[in-house]
Amino acid sequence: MVPDADAPLRPGRRRLLQLFLALPFAPAALAPLLAADEAVAAEVLLAATASGRNRTPTPECGDDVEPTPAETAGPFFKPRSPERISLLEEGMRGTRIAISGRVFGRGCKPLPGALLDFWHADDQGEYDNEGFRLRGHQFADAEGRYQLATIVPGVYPGRTRHVHVRVQPRNGRVLTTQLYFPGEARNARDTLFRRELLLALDAGSAPQLARFHFLLDRA
Repeated sequence: MVPDADAPLRPGRRRLLQLFLALPFAPAALAPLLAADEAVAAEVLLAATASGRNRTPTPECGDDVEPTPAETAGPFFKPRSPERISLLEEGMRGTRIAISGRVFGRGCKPLPGALLDFWHADDQGEYDNEGFRLRGHQFADAEGRYQLATIVPGVYPGRTRHVHVRVQPRNGRVLTTQLYFPGEARNARDTLFRRELLLALDAGSAPQLARFHFLLDRA
C-alpha cells in the first residue's frame, strides 16, 4: 500500500531513508527516488530492506522486517536437482548474473546448512523439463550465506522475469518463493509479482550482481 503523499513520515521511516543513503546500490537506486515524494520513497526503502538491499550489519535484518513471503512453485519444479553453486554450462547463452545473500531465522539468527534449491527458465523463457539445465541446489554456509552463478532468465507469456527457489532450514519447513528483477515492465502486469521479493540488482557490472536475504519464520 502506498501512503498518502501528504502524510508525514514516522520517525522510523526517516531513519530508514538515512540508512538507505549508505547502501552499496544507493547511486543507481536514488534516481527514481529523487523524483518521488518522501512517503513513496519510504515505501520503496521498506521493500528494499525486506528484500535484502541493506548490507550493513545491523539493519540488514531486524524486528521490523517481515518473513519472506511464500509463492507458488509453478508447474516446472523437479526434485533431486544436482548440488552445485553454478548453473552455468559451456556454450550457455544469456547474461551472466551472480546472486548472493543469507538465510536468517527469527531474531536475525543465521541458519547454517539451510537448503536452497533454485530453478528458472533459460534466456528464451524455456524450462528444461527433461534434464537439470538451470537447476541446482546448495547449502548455506556456517553464517547462513549462499551464492549462485547463473544467467538472467528470459520471459514467457503471462510472467515477468523471475527465479524460483525453495529454502528449507535443517529439520524445518520448506519456504517456496520467487525472486523478481527491478525495472521490468511486466512486473506491473504479473499477478504473482511482489515487490518484497525484488532482488537488489547492480545491472551495470559484468556479471550482473544481485542480492537477497531470506528471513524464515523459525527460531
